[in-house]
Amino acid sequence: MSDFPPVPFGSRLLGPAGQDGQTLRIRIQVLLTVTLIVANLIGAGVVVVLSVLVVPSAGIESRTWSVWAVVTPVYICGAVAVGAVWGTRDAFRALRWVTEQRVPDAGERRAALRVPLRLTLVQVSLWGLATVLFTVLAAVLQPNLVAAIGFTVGFAGIVVCANAYLLGEFALRPIAARALTGAAWHSAGAGIGLRMLLFWCLGTGVPVAGLVTVAVFALARQDVSATKLAVTVVVLGVVAIVFGMLLTVFTTRATVAPIRSVQAALRKVRHGELDVEIPVYDGTELGLLQAGFNDMVAGLRERERIRDLFGRHVGQEVARAAVDRFAELGGEEREVSVLFVDVVGSTTIAATRPPTEVVDLLNRFFAVVVDEIDRNHGLVNKFVGDAVLAIFNAPVALDDHAGAALAAARAIGSRLAAEVPGCAAGVGVATGQAVAGYVGDRRRFEYTVIGDAVNEAARLTDLAKDVPGRVLASWRAVESTSDGEAARWRTAGEVTLRGRLEGTTLAVPA
Repeated sequence: MSDFPPVPFGSRLLGPAGQDGQTLRIRIQVLLTVTLIVANLIGAGVVVVLSVLVVPSAGIESRTWSVWAVVTPVYICGAVAVGAVWGTRDAFRALRWVTEQRVPDAGERRAALRVPLRLTLVQVSLWGLATVLFTVLAAVLQPNLVAAIGFTVGFAGIVVCANAYLLGEFALRPIAARALTGAAWHSAGAGIGLRMLLFWCLGTGVPVAGLVTVAVFALARQDVSATKLAVTVVVLGVVAIVFGMLLTVFTTRATVAPIRSVQAALRKVRHGELDVEIPVYDGTELGLLQAGFNDMVAGLRERERIRDLFGRHVGQEVARAAVDRFAELGGEEREVSVLFVDVVGSTTIAATRPPTEVVDLLNRFFAVVVDEIDRNHGLVNKFVGDAVLAIFNAPVALDDHAGAALAAARAIGSRLAAEVPGCAAGVGVATGQAVAGYVGDRRRFEYTVIGDAVNEAARLTDLAKDVPGRVLASWRAVESTSDGEAARWRTAGEVTLRGRLEGTTLAVPA
């Protein structure tokens, strides 16, 4: 299987598809730790900005500032450390099968796909505790700030949790790909529609709700100045724009990355490259799209393999004709040239040589015969033991089928003598009317030609085994040529072939 795509999980940060379990664990440990710390620090910054610029109150007293100056950094550092350790340790407990280099069972697959949700629940716990803690402190230190502080910390917590979920889902794409490999695909979480709705609420709905809440506070308190209200609206608007855009970017990337992987793979398939497979790392309908694409390409590979195998058995032209139009019993009468090749003394060869040596000899013999028939645009219709029947002008029409058959016969005679000296063969060529089509039963049939030309070629092959050069053709075949091939042949008498009433004028290479 080819290395496709070059960035299999949508980002170089996530590494290649074939990385070992220990390397993958370290990579994800670092990514999760860094992203969770950054998300929490951003949340803490949001709290500070909202507390200073947005809270529409009489102001924060110095005593309150003094307590918060101590409590806030202590809690933030503790929460970040606990969140990183607790979240990643809990995550890797569910991902033990990755480092153990084994296939997960059904329960472990589900647990692996739910790790981003579990990481988010850790952040929900920590920020929920922060909301309660700072609200209680506000109630003790300065009661008029209770609602405002609860709002600011809760708002920041929502932003952090939303980003934590998206970043966790991003970092764990290689894990999701391994969990979904070889399993019957099913949606492991919220669908793409629910996901988009959820993050619209978090990125747009919550900030707008914050603006409405601040407006309610301002209406309830008559002492809020127009300047203070304007600053509050501006700050909340900026927060809504920045973090709404951030959530939208993350959501868009999470949605577009699987689609782009399918799009890039489709370009490969369109150019005939079927050896591609997309890592399935999304638990929504996008994962179904990726898995469905892989199933489709697997089907195309299987179809192409069967088509190639079918073509090797019956000939590529017959295979294409069968695919292009429905194959049914019966055929059509047309003039064809038939080339027959049969090994001289095949019984003696089989009796005096080991079977493996006989097979090797026949394979070298068949390689020469097939090569020259293909070179002259004929069809190898069948192998009959150590003999070969080839047809020219069926099923694909040839302008000079007799000339092509005669050229192939001459080349086969010369090459067999030079390249396979231990396997002499008679070569016969005849031209005449025959019925070309499918014979057999509707449950099992084959493409072949039936007619006097076939019988004549077989009889000529038997005679050819006893003449110099071991190549014979009917003079009718020579007379049917149109491109100068006739000049390379001469008459060699006339015989009445076995089973025929009329004489046949023989021709041999000049």
